[in-house]
Amino acid sequence: MTIIDKLAWIEIRDGKILSTRSRGRSKYYFPGGKRDPGESDWEALSREIREELTVELVEDSIRLVGVFQAQADNQPEGVEVKMTCYESSYEGTIAASNEIEEVVWLSYYDRDKVSPVDQIIFDWLKERELLQ
Repeated sequence: MTIIDKLAWIEIRDGKILSTRSRGRSKYYFPGGKRDPGESDWEALSREIREELTVELVEDSIRLVGVFQAQADNQPEGVEVKMTCYESSYEGTIAASNEIEEVVWLSYYDRDKVSPVDQIIFDWLKERELLQ
């Protein structure tokens, strides 16, 4: 089995979760991405969020939410994504940048619009009454 190691920022507001859609994609994904060689989780996540959403995460507010794993979207069977999720406050105004075409706030009822690993996270957040 092949594992794709990714990081994600979990931002919930009024029972909805921040999600993004990249150019040429139909599914929504939590903002974040892969780390560059030698980067810590914090360095990679803050860089990815800055590049995708033009905001700065606040380092002393970062908190691990959890680690989730599932079949990777648009990959052959047996390729899984391991998503390490963090919460963090931020400074600035969220805006789509670089490869991000759309920024949305999704409710639990939008679960079918996201990748398999994001669906697991949706269920986990719903169980904790964090998503509407």
